Amino acid sequence: MQTIDYETIFQRAPVGMCVTQNRIIQACNDAVAKMFGYERSALIGRSLLVMYPTPDEFERTGARIVPIMNAKGSYSDDRIMKRANQELFWCHVNGHSLIPNDPHAAGIWTFEDLSAKRPVSAELTPREREIAALLVEGKTSKLIARQIGLSPRTVEMHRAKLMRKFSAATSSELVHRLVGVSN
Repeated sequence: MQTIDYETIFQRAPVGMCVTQNRIIQACNDAVAKMFGYERSALIGRSLLVMYPTPDEFERTGARIVPIMNAKGSYSDDRIMKRANQELFWCHVNGHSLIPNDPHAAGIWTFEDLSAKRPVSAELTPREREIAALLVEGKTSKLIARQIGLSPRTVEMHRAKLMRKFSAATSSELVHRLVGVSN
């Protein structure tokens, strides 16, 4: 029986993958390096912050995932990420905590580039990007407000700005435009 070479499997996986400790990349495959526009060696030892549009989004996302990962051991969402050349793109992110009740201590993460299906088509503020990602998940303004620590009124204000930026008449139309589906 032939032995399985897990390092080769990790490196050749068809999806971007990385292993982190305290949000620092310990290992990553070629697919994630290519997706984000880095050499693999340039990502090892760096903070996941390099993949986020802003430090604030990095911090808020990190705080938001903790209770979810503590409860489920895993987390996934679609969010706007940043390539080395500063290009923003939609990305599906999945993470699994390797240490129960300490999600940032060690984890394995996968990344899928959604830009072919869902282009970033408007200039959005960091808060608008965060709210847009939660709207795409089907969350209500009340749920979004509770999850990110804002008032429902403030979330509604951001939703209204998003609707204007995407020329959407309804919330449903906004979500369709955010995910790249034409009406």
